[in-house]
Amino acid sequence: MQDRRHNFPTSAGVLLGLGLGAFFDGIVFHQLLQWHHMLSGWYPLNSIENITLNTTWDGIFHSTAYVLVLAGLYLLWQRARRGELRWSRAQCLGTMLIGWGIFNLVEGVVDHQILRLHQVNETVPDGQRIFWDIGFLLWGAAMIVVGVAMARAGAQERVHAKGSLQAR
Repeated sequence: MQDRRHNFPTSAGVLLGLGLGAFFDGIVFHQLLQWHHMLSGWYPLNSIENITLNTTWDGIFHSTAYVLVLAGLYLLWQRARRGELRWSRAQCLGTMLIGWGIFNLVEGVVDHQILRLHQVNETVPDGQRIFWDIGFLLWGAAMIVVGVAMARAGAQERVHAKGSLQAR
């Protein structure tokens, strides 16, 4: 049985996935498509004050994403520095997909459904918004399933790439 210390650090990959998922959401949905903003379900974009408030909270959201990515990079660096890291593309990508999927599920359930902070696509008629929300949740669940399969496959690999970013 392989020493778990030498596997790719799951926590680092999950944190990177959480942060990258949040960045994708904020950049694509908030900024590029402008489908919603952080608090647009509570404070619609119908006044300068509400736009300012939403933009501020979008910035807080992006700052949190940045901290998650930095934390993931720090954990990854710590393990690599101690020489306890086996680089595995499958485990790295798999754990990142798990983190991104967790982000989508938590964001989709808590922010979209429970708190109603916003919905995925607020530019469509009200009756169609739930379909976008369900798609977002399914996308998150699919990322977790694929991520778990990839991470498990990567953990089964018997090759080591000490001190290299390439799996040999």
